[in-house]
Amino acid sequence: METQQLTRLIKQELPGILQQNREMREWVIKLTKEKYADREEMESRFDRILDELRRDREENTRRWDEQNRKWEEQNRKWYEQNRKWEEQNRKWYDQNRKWEEQNRKWYEQNRKWDDQNRKWEEHNRKWEANQATIEAMLKEIQALSRKHESTIGALGARWGLRTEQSFRNALKGILTDSFDVEVINVTEFDDEGEVFGRPDQVKLDVIILNGTLILGEIKSSMSKSDMYTFERKARLYEKRHKRKADRLLVVSPMVDDQALDVARKLGIEVYSYVEDVPPELFEV
Repeated sequence: METQQLTRLIKQELPGILQQNREMREWVIKLTKEKYADREEMESRFDRILDELRRDREENTRRWDEQNRKWEEQNRKWYEQNRKWEEQNRKWYDQNRKWEEQNRKWYEQNRKWDDQNRKWEEHNRKWEANQATIEAMLKEIQALSRKHESTIGALGARWGLRTEQSFRNALKGILTDSFDVEVINVTEFDDEGEVFGRPDQVKLDVIILNGTLILGEIKSSMSKSDMYTFERKARLYEKRHKRKADRLLVVSPMVDDQALDVARKLGIEVYSYVEDVPPELFEV
């Protein structure tokens, strides 16, 4: 019989034989035991596998729970950090908004300052131009003032000299023609320089009234030095003519206060106005 036929026959008959013949069934089980585990062993093996699977599942579950807890903790931290970042971003946003507002104000203020500086520069330019014009005008005024002062000074000097001479001539005419008074305008040369400190001519008005000798000085103005000069003129006259003057008399519309002090010390009579001259001067 061929192998294939035998194999097919075994497959057909073997199940029935195993069900009916216990020895045959045990023999087959024993024969295949090395290759296949029996039911109890299989059940035990399944139980061990199930236990291992259960332990693995529990361990995995524990690990997953732990990992989930860590993830939740990490997520909580991330959430908290995100919240802080959002809060910080909000603050930065508010700060940036304030900075932008401040920058806008600074820009506006700088623009105003630029406008103000431009106005000040324009004002300074106009002021400098005005100052230049004023300085030019002041220079012209000063030049005119110096010119006028020189002119007025020259006119004043000429007016003073002419006034002195006019008053002297009038006084001489009045006293000589109306009263028995001798008026002499004396001019002498001081060769030793006793009056002016060097040799020079000395002029002096001499009035003789009833034998009384009066030495006078008629000037448009009298200063302190003029008063000392008049006193030296009088002493020179007394020395030259061997005669003491009875009175020293100064007639001037303008007499300096210091000159008045000198006059009082030297015994010089001062008359600043015509009405101050005593009446006895004109008595015969």
